[in-house]
Amino acid sequence: MEILHVSAECYPVAKAGGLGDVVGALPKYLNQLGHIAKVVMPMYRTKYLYNHEWEVVHKGRTNLGSWWFEFTVIKEAKNENGFDLYLIDINGLLDREKVYGYDDDSERFTAFQIAVLDWVSAWEHRPDVIHVHDHHTGLIPFMLKHCFKYRNIKSIPTVLTIHNAQYQGWMDWADSKMIPAWDTWSWGMLDWANKINPLASAIKCADKVTTVSPSYLDELKYMSNGLEDLFEYEKGKCVGIINGIDADVWDPATDTYLQNHYSIKDAEAGKLKSKLDLCETFNLDPEKPLIVFIGRLVGEKGADLLPQVIGDSYYYVGRRMNFLVLGSGFPEVEAELSAMKALSQRDYNAYIGYNETLSHLMYAGADFLLMPSRVEPCGLNQMYSMRYGTVPMVRRIGGLKDTVIDYGEPDGYGICYNYTAVGDITHAVWRAVELYHDKKNLSAIRKRMMALDFSWEASVKKYIDVYNSIV
Repeated sequence: MEILHVSAECYPVAKAGGLGDVVGALPKYLNQLGHIAKVVMPMYRTKYLYNHEWEVVHKGRTNLGSWWFEFTVIKEAKNENGFDLYLIDINGLLDREKVYGYDDDSERFTAFQIAVLDWVSAWEHRPDVIHVHDHHTGLIPFMLKHCFKYRNIKSIPTVLTIHNAQYQGWMDWADSKMIPAWDTWSWGMLDWANKINPLASAIKCADKVTTVSPSYLDELKYMSNGLEDLFEYEKGKCVGIINGIDADVWDPATDTYLQNHYSIKDAEAGKLKSKLDLCETFNLDPEKPLIVFIGRLVGEKGADLLPQVIGDSYYYVGRRMNFLVLGSGFPEVEAELSAMKALSQRDYNAYIGYNETLSHLMYAGADFLLMPSRVEPCGLNQMYSMRYGTVPMVRRIGGLKDTVIDYGEPDGYGICYNYTAVGDITHAVWRAVELYHDKKNLSAIRKRMMALDFSWEASVKKYIDVYNSIV
């Protein structure tokens, strides 16, 4: 089959979260199984754009309401990612460095989706499936079925993957003029709660809907930011498929970001070298267990509780551990975490910002990874950490519940708790410190984790089953 993935993110071109990692890996593994998977995304002005060779494959002219614009489709010339990668350029809308966060994001991504369908409409052949990801591409299933200009390609089936249902791309009905002329009898396929809701529209119009873990699909029926009834109604076409990780990128034996490589056979010595590097860089005590947080400093991730969790842990558990935080997000959380550096007794530090190299070193050198998420559709960090022999400390929710078993259970390998609450998380910290000093048990858990298979192979076959069901 030929599958065209349409996404706002794709690693290594532009990534803001797990969406980018998935779209950067899934097509590669589809191709390895003999299919033809392609990715098209906006042409942001990133380093990747300027450091690679491109060829122009299409030029077009279309409109966003009353505004006519030209767009260009370019293709990465050397297929370095294992799949055909296309970027769409629209001057004035997509020619920016950041992926999100602009006041005109609705216009940016609506224009992008129109350009994608205009381009596909001009193809001499048809892809077998168009696979869209999250609300940024959620209008495509509707436009394919109900916009008059796309009648020649309306039979192409579509799949929607929901990576995070909290963000839905709401638009006022006045913005309906941006969508190419459509059958107004179909207005209900755009509407949810008196707004145009691209995510809700995609759930209604796509032939299949997938979420990035089975547990997250169950949770959406009672916790999906207003779409609970819709998920219950459309449950017949919904499938939960756990994400995989790119085992070629995330491998401590070959990781290009690491100086000290190791495998399951020499994990203790290999991890210690990375830990010593981290402790020297951030003025931490290497004799103590190292607990790290890597991610966005936002409420969804439970990051707003980190300052109190760290303070309470020092009070109730004692200063028997190191904390190291990497991330950016809410300014007030960033400020609190930065201010805490002054109180460190060689047992706390924080790096505010994004640093891919440092994140790999932290997965390798840490003893424990803290993930107190309020919402976690799948979560990749816990899979990365286990691949690197770092014990995940996770709340039982979404994909975390599907991928981590508490070490107190048979064949368990993580530390789990039920609520994103300071008391639960602090108790998990106490358990981590106790486990750290049980060297024999910790070593066995590390080997058990590193032997787990979270690669894409199994998940890709489930996506192929989804495609086969609609082609």
